[in-house]
Amino acid sequence: MALDDPYPTPGGRPASRDATPPAPGEAELLAGAELLPCGRPLGRAWQQARDPVGSPDPHSSSCPHCREAIEGLTALDRATRALRAEEQPDVHGLANRIINAVRSEVRLGPMLLLDDPDHDLRIAESAAAKVLRRAADTVPGVRAASCRITPREDDRATHAVTITLAVTLDRPLPGRAEAVREAVLERAEHAIGLTITVVNVEINDVMEPSALPGDERSEMSGQ
Repeated sequence: MALDDPYPTPGGRPASRDATPPAPGEAELLAGAELLPCGRPLGRAWQQARDPVGSPDPHSSSCPHCREAIEGLTALDRATRALRAEEQPDVHGLANRIINAVRSEVRLGPMLLLDDPDHDLRIAESAAAKVLRRAADTVPGVRAASCRITPREDDRATHAVTITLAVTLDRPLPGRAEAVREAVLERAEHAIGLTITVVNVEINDVMEPSALPGDERSEMSGQ
């Protein structure tokens, strides 16, 4: 094909000015098949979020993992579309502008004071909540659904945690809730440096052991 060929498409017809919308399965491939912590493929969550005519998805609207992933992909998509409109951007400038645009779109949430005498150190609630959810997930038979961290009114450097869980019923719930409290307190103190005085555990769903990863099922069966 010559570089100056006026009809570079097969059949000698000019290419359409409008890009063909992706087929139903392509959006998932573009977003990736990585599984979110809730078990849903990232591509599926992104495809449902972009579908304006489909019926609302109860899972995506209530799942913190899906919402967080969709917000990040939306910010990246918005930044990329805006930068594509510019004519022949510089490669390094393009990368820097994408990074800055995404950073400006990220919703960090409230900033929490760490256990620092001068109160100079802070962490975003969203980042701390992610660490504490993962701490709860280390308890066999437990999956954390959400985590809220609230500073106390009398001391903004100390906090209360409310964490909601899905659990299996093969072990007594009081013991499992206490194990989650211990895991959350240990991770908050040693990994983050966040002072937690109260950990409220709420169980809002029940899981079957078959829903857990194979290695975790093996660990539970050996207890």
